[in-house]
Amino acid sequence: MKITIKETQNPTILKFEFPDFITQNESFEFKNIDEARNSPLAQQLFYLPFVKTVYISGNFIAIERFSIVDWNDVKDAVAEQIEEYVKTGGKILIEDTSKPTKTALTVYGETTPNPATLKFVVSRRLTKTAVEFKNIDDTASSPLAKELFQFPFVKEVFIDENYISVTKYEVATWEEITIEIRTFIKEYIENGGIVIDESMVVADTKQDKQQIKNFDNLDTTSQQIINILEEYVKPAVAADGGNILFDSYDEKEKRVKVILQGSCNGCPSSTFTLKNGIENMLKDMLNDPAIIVEALNA
Repeated sequence: MKITIKETQNPTILKFEFPDFITQNESFEFKNIDEARNSPLAQQLFYLPFVKTVYISGNFIAIERFSIVDWNDVKDAVAEQIEEYVKTGGKILIEDTSKPTKTALTVYGETTPNPATLKFVVSRRLTKTAVEFKNIDDTASSPLAKELFQFPFVKEVFIDENYISVTKYEVATWEEITIEIRTFIKEYIENGGIVIDESMVVADTKQDKQQIKNFDNLDTTSQQIINILEEYVKPAVAADGGNILFDSYDEKEKRVKVILQGSCNGCPSSTFTLKNGIENMLKDMLNDPAIIVEALNA
C-alpha cells in the first residue's frame, strides 16, 4: 500500500491519498484528539505538534498544519507513518453504533488569483449548473447564496460543482472573516439547507450561452472556440474558483467575446490571463494570429 502525496491550493493543507476508498459516502473533520475518538489514525496524527485539523473522505486523508513547520520538511515522514500504521493493522475509522450521527462535511478555503475572492471547497457535489449571484435579489434559486448576502462584507457569490466562491468588499480582510464564512457554509449544508434549487435557476442570457443550446447552428470557428474553452480553459479557471462563458465570435474583426464569473471577474490578473493565456492558445490552436479575446465584464 503506497500513499500518494497531493498538494492543494491551500498551502497549509496536504492530501495523503490511498489507492482505495477508506470511507464510503461519509466525510469526517476532526479539530482535536477528543473529536477524533472514532478514528484511531487521526488520534495518532494529533500527537504530531503541527497537526491542526484532520479530514477523512473518500480515498484520502487531508491534514491542515500549523505554521510552525513547512510541509516540505515533514510530508514524507507523515506519509510513511500513515503507511506503517495501516500496514500493521491499525484502524482508520471505528463505526460509532452508540448513537446516530449525521454525515460530517469538510469545507476548506483556497486562495484564488483574485485577492477579493476566496474559494470554499466542499466534500460534496453542490450543483450541476454553475450560477453567479451579483446581489441578494438574484438569489431566488439559491437559499444558501441568499443567506451569505446577509453578511455585510459579501459582495458576490458564485457556485459550481463542489465549491462556492465568495467575493468580499474591502471593508473586511480574509483573516477576519474566513472562519466565519467557512463555519456557516459547513453547518448550513450539514443541517440540510438547500444550496441550489436547479428548477429555479433562471435561464437568462448568460445561462443560455453557457449551455450553448444553439451549438449546431454556430459557425465552425465558434464551435472550435467553444470546444477549446470547455476542454482546456474551464478546468483551469474552475481550479481557481471561477468560470468562463463563450459569448460571441466576430469573424470580420476576429474578436472572441467571453464572460468571466466567480474569482475571474474583477481579478487583477484577468487581463494577463486573457491576453497571454487564452488569446495565445486560441491563436495557436486555430492557427490564426489575428484572434483577439475580450472579456465583456473584465
